[in-house]
Amino acid sequence: MPLVRVALRRGKSPQHIAAIRNSIYRAMTEAFNVPPNDRFILVQQHEAEEFDYDPNYLDIARTDDLVIIQIACNNTRTVEQKKAFYKRVAELLSVEPGLRPQDVFINLLETSKENWSFGNGMAQYA
Repeated sequence: MPLVRVALRRGKSPQHIAAIRNSIYRAMTEAFNVPPNDRFILVQQHEAEEFDYDPNYLDIARTDDLVIIQIACNNTRTVEQKKAFYKRVAELLSVEPGLRPQDVFINLLETSKENWSFGNGMAQYA
């Protein structure tokens, strides 16, 4: 039940954006225990003046191809699962659409299951 938000600089092609969405979803199903069809991904492109980042924080050399991925998800995964997921996302994004691993920033926002409603005004997992 993750909700994925992706932020990047404006100007990428629809194919580039689709590759980002597909790679993240694939990593979620392979390494994050996300079931099939649990796919909710929002992509926002920003003008240069709206997309501020440090190009060298923690001695990681970032470029303007930086992709910031923020995922709201249940607080049920182990540290090992999270590490495997981060690694898998970076691997897949390096293949398609060809991002450098240094340009993949991931943040998890963990929440309890009762904090989700997938429609019909119901808390399906509460």
